[in-house]
Amino acid sequence: MKSAPKSEAAEGGESLRTVVIAFVANLGVAIAKTFAAVFTGSASMVAEAAHSWADTGNEIFLLVANRRGSRGPDDRRPLGYGRETYFWSTLAAIGLFVAGAAVSVWHGITSLLAGESSSENYLVAYVVLAIAFLLEGVSFLQSVRQIRGEAAEYHRDFLDYALETSDPTLRAVFAEDSAALIGIVIAGAGIGLHQLTGNAAFDAIGSILVGILLGIVAFVLIDRNRRFLTGEPGSRALWNAMVQRIEGLPEVASVRFVRIEFVGPKQIYVVASVDLVGDFAESRIAHTLRRLERELETNRAVVDAVLTVAEPDEGDIGDVNAVENLT
Repeated sequence: MKSAPKSEAAEGGESLRTVVIAFVANLGVAIAKTFAAVFTGSASMVAEAAHSWADTGNEIFLLVANRRGSRGPDDRRPLGYGRETYFWSTLAAIGLFVAGAAVSVWHGITSLLAGESSSENYLVAYVVLAIAFLLEGVSFLQSVRQIRGEAAEYHRDFLDYALETSDPTLRAVFAEDSAALIGIVIAGAGIGLHQLTGNAAFDAIGSILVGILLGIVAFVLIDRNRRFLTGEPGSRALWNAMVQRIEGLPEVASVRFVRIEFVGPKQIYVVASVDLVGDFAESRIAHTLRRLERELETNRAVVDAVLTVAEPDEGDIGDVNAVENLT
């Protein structure tokens, strides 16, 4: 755990930048793909256009998530508004499933059954896909840069951190951009096979594959947000770090119980039971605990901490839930 003053700019600025870049890139890609879909009639291109418009709308949800979830604690919400980030990110994932996956699969199946054929102007499709790959790549590299930096800070593997991070907007952009790049390759392959064989079924199959890919990504994102909305505990590494931090306080003799729960991106709520050094009067113990709580809250990740005095017969601290996510 890293001690630093809490700063909304420090915590959310990089994620906001990542989402804004993704929004601009997806908007440009969506317009280009729509033009190509109308011009060529390609089923794969229609799927890609639906995918990009879904991503563009989702970035708006992610911007709302970043904005509303970054508000600090107040009298109505002592633990802040961090969980709103997961709610709005869930809406974005549902949008990806409905507007992206469902539309792509449906259009691919109907095209396959109807035996539709696209126009012979494949050049437009290829040019648009190349432009889309370039723009999506810019957004993808921004999310990779942020994930790589944060993964190194928390000593985590890149892909593990991308899946387990408590920041849903960063995970969503990375997942959507990864799916977009793969989807472009699938669409290009479908159009290319159609051009080589003259069989439009390959184009329709490409649309279906893009839809299945989007459905898988949406399911993963929804499941991750569900876990954080319903109370995600801290990881083993984070739990051990918190125990060491509390035991390092000079007034603490030992730690008997620690419970950590995420209440927002890189924001945790800590409850702990401790033995204090010495045998103080009740009033002094209360003041000591309050002072120790404030000291723990100087860490930028700790939104609130509650310390209690351990019962004389209280057992040793248990092990953390074996979930391997970090902030």
